[in-house]
Amino acid sequence: MNLTHRKAILLWRDPRVLGILRSLHKPFLDGSGATLRFRVSSGLRGLYMRNRRSLWLTLGISVVLGGCGGSFGGADRADGVTVDGDWSVITGNLMGQRYSDLTQINPSNFADLEVAWEYDATHLGSVNARSIPIYVDGLLVNVHSQYRTVVATDAATGEEVWTYTEPETFRWEYSMRKNHGKGVAYANVDGQDVIYLISPAFFLHALNAQTGEHIEGFGQQVDIPGFPSTGVVDLLGENGLGYEYENAADGISLEQGYITSSSPAIVVNGVVVVGNSAEQGYNQTRRENIPGDILGYDARTGEHLWKFDVLPSPGEVGHETWENDAWEWTGDISSWAPLSADADLGLVYVPTNGATQDYYGGFRPGDNLFSTSLIALDVETGERAWHFQFVKHDIWNYDTPQVPVLADVTIDGVATPILAQATKQAFLYVLNRETGEPVWPVEYREVPKSMIPGEHLAETQPFPTRPAAYDMQGMTEDDLVDFSPELRQRAIEALEDFQIGPLFLPPLQRDNPLGKRAAFWCPADVGGTNIDGTPAYDPDTGIIYVPSQKGCSARIIIPGPEKDEGGVAEDLTDQPTGTTITDWVPGPAASPGRIDGLPLWKAPYSKITAIDLNTGDHLWWMPIGDTPRNVLNHPALDGKDDPRTGSGRQAAMFATPDMLVYASHDSDRNPHIFAVDKASGEELARVEIPSDNRYQMMTYMHEGKQYIVISTNGGNFAMTLPSS
Repeated sequence: MNLTHRKAILLWRDPRVLGILRSLHKPFLDGSGATLRFRVSSGLRGLYMRNRRSLWLTLGISVVLGGCGGSFGGADRADGVTVDGDWSVITGNLMGQRYSDLTQINPSNFADLEVAWEYDATHLGSVNARSIPIYVDGLLVNVHSQYRTVVATDAATGEEVWTYTEPETFRWEYSMRKNHGKGVAYANVDGQDVIYLISPAFFLHALNAQTGEHIEGFGQQVDIPGFPSTGVVDLLGENGLGYEYENAADGISLEQGYITSSSPAIVVNGVVVVGNSAEQGYNQTRRENIPGDILGYDARTGEHLWKFDVLPSPGEVGHETWENDAWEWTGDISSWAPLSADADLGLVYVPTNGATQDYYGGFRPGDNLFSTSLIALDVETGERAWHFQFVKHDIWNYDTPQVPVLADVTIDGVATPILAQATKQAFLYVLNRETGEPVWPVEYREVPKSMIPGEHLAETQPFPTRPAAYDMQGMTEDDLVDFSPELRQRAIEALEDFQIGPLFLPPLQRDNPLGKRAAFWCPADVGGTNIDGTPAYDPDTGIIYVPSQKGCSARIIIPGPEKDEGGVAEDLTDQPTGTTITDWVPGPAASPGRIDGLPLWKAPYSKITAIDLNTGDHLWWMPIGDTPRNVLNHPALDGKDDPRTGSGRQAAMFATPDMLVYASHDSDRNPHIFAVDKASGEELARVEIPSDNRYQMMTYMHEGKQYIVISTNGGNFAMTLPSS
């Protein structure tokens, strides 16, 4: 066997190897000097993880090489599994699992947690934040405010150590995603801890993690006053997307389109992979925009290595799915959710959103590959390894909102490397991450047609047969509030002016043939799993925990010129992108409202579902948080048990060997974090926290003490156990 090959596999599965591996505390070297790391089969993993978590564990036993082509560590570790309390990727590890092996905080002491420190970022202008820090050698590094200021704080005290703010530019000023930065990326390059920031103006910065200084020799000098002479890459220009412009501070013209970022980059095998985020599709009135092409850079030098085109050109896979030559001028298909990666396979997994614009696509007929898809790219070349499209010709804003979760499980006795993707449709798509093939059959079923003139939807959409959908899909009378017959009847009456129907019910235009106010489709862009609903995976058991909420949309489609001229003030942008006004555009929301303050649909309003990825079976579900007081006190519930509605909000989560931890509210809307039994969903403990969780949580070990960090709109705070 050639041990210099990255994917060399030892087929030896004798459990006796466990004893041998236990003796291996440190990596050892083969004759070539390449570092070897061992992996243990899933059958041994649970036992072994509790005894020696410093080794890298998945299916089978494999030998993975490091040290080739330079020295990279940290988040660029060979397998991406979180060990020894590390949290150097915003999703916990490269595999997107949100799992930590730490057990100092456990069910027996969880209720004793207290606030260790609070970091208030409002002095930076932080509002509506969606960011979470990573832990790097005694520091927590995060972004705050509309400037996406990088802030390093002391891991023990929360005190600022350094900050960096990119100078203002028109590119920054016009950014529609200033507050949407989810964090930073990290790698150890030749012994130096490096932080990678994608700014709202779409520049890539490489910073020394300990000082905040830009890395010498990385990237190219940017001709903008106040920018450093090194350590930056202009992601729009010739070393990025390839656009030409006279003034780097202004970037491309808005007639061409617009692009920025939301999630951080990911560093895999010495390559910085950059995703992006486009203009909000519900604001768009014109068909032109730029595509969200994916970029790869050398983590050491910033050299531009490759670009993957999300709009396929003639002769490329998927080109035939773009009729009307729309591939030439339309855009979006950005990758605003976090990415994940399998370093052994050398693949990075890119979830995408829909094409311009959210709720009408008559000007882009066809299935529109690679919109609302998952793309597996070779991290060295940027070439497509495989893809899977979740929604063909997306006009529901069903963008892929969460990181793809990678796992190693056993299905029908066969060790299988998989990828699980949670969606707004409340489907969990499970694919073989080597090939992209569905693990269980996917059926292409007929879906409703559009009534909007010029709109031609796909006749079928992909429906996984396993796992079953984990939340409401479509709307019938059976889905309506059921606390009393009277409430249900009022809900029926409230929906009389709306069209209801199955999953993939399309929007309706104003003055439609049905005479309805709008279509009421479920789940909507606020339903299923969304930005704030962060799945967590337990590698010891193969169980994934998926948060979701019920939610429907009723948005009216109106003539394009009307909105473009300012007829719909709530959606008007001062400087629209593109030049050609489309025939139809997203109009205002048309909500049927609530019934006595209650949602139209029956409980639960939000929940966590435990799904065994070895079998595809649902194991249990539990509400997210407590039933709100206004529901408990409703006259229709007088004398009845708690209906376990959940808070109606999604939840940030992570898993440990001992418990599942999530953030939500009690009945009085007081924010808490909860510890849950992973096998049953039974609540084990809860602790009130100073403020609402906004996006994610993370945990880390520093100087022998475990902390839990909760992100908020205005900063973050840490919980820990009292000092003994």
